[in-house]
Amino acid sequence: MDAPPDREDSRPFIEVAGYLESIGLNAPRVLAADLEQGFLLLTDLGSTQYLETLSKDTSIADRLYADAISSLIHLQKGGVSYQGALPTYDADFLRVELALFHDWLCGRHLGVEFDDQEAMQWSQLCDLLVDNALQQPQVFVHRDYHSRNLMLTDIDNPGILDFQDAMEGPLTYDLVSLLKDCYIKWPAERILRWAGQFYAGLDEARLQGMDQASFVRHFELMGVQRHLKAAGIFCRLNHRDGKPGYLQDIPRTLSYIVDLRQRYEELSFLVDLIERRCLPHFEGSL
Repeated sequence: MDAPPDREDSRPFIEVAGYLESIGLNAPRVLAADLEQGFLLLTDLGSTQYLETLSKDTSIADRLYADAISSLIHLQKGGVSYQGALPTYDADFLRVELALFHDWLCGRHLGVEFDDQEAMQWSQLCDLLVDNALQQPQVFVHRDYHSRNLMLTDIDNPGILDFQDAMEGPLTYDLVSLLKDCYIKWPAERILRWAGQFYAGLDEARLQGMDQASFVRHFELMGVQRHLKAAGIFCRLNHRDGKPGYLQDIPRTLSYIVDLRQRYEELSFLVDLIERRCLPHFEGSL
């Protein structure tokens, strides 16, 4: 790995790689490091992403997702010993992420300005989503646990990449990243079935008395926070970094929020905003 030290701090990668190795997960091992020059020698997990595999053959989805869910449960259980060493996914950080949608997608990309009523509704929505995240049991969170960062491997599938931004945060965050993926979408009933498999695999230390209905609510509202953040990042990548390719993923990403309209009245303002003022701009992107 070539990570120039003036642009990339490799120390978090090395630290988290060590945690994952101790937990027993299939992630790159750091064999040697020269931080002054920014070079790392890593073990190789191959070149076959989950996304590539699933795009070609959806018939193996249940097997691949069962493996990914099992690894995620293992990460959270084994990560208890290390999560205290990670940065905390606190209220301020959650709000900074939510602002990405407001500032970069609505403001910079679409030129949408909120009036006083809309600003109040946006603030109330942010309060709802932040509270939902903080009310969950806090665990070791990968933060980008999805089909582009999971590698199909013959042994100990999946291989796990891009873990350097790990934090201590909400129980359902990585599950949302996996099942409500910004790059591939599955039917809602299938997503909930897989989420149920995850729930069934949790021990009481992580459930902390949470029933399945409460778990599903946490999961779905966590998805709203993540998808707002992701859509904002995709616009930031376009405007700040000159990477327009991610704009095509915005309709899929925001569609997960629209899908919740019938079950969560408290999302009405947001769903209306997305349907009337956001998605029409991206028609034809997929």
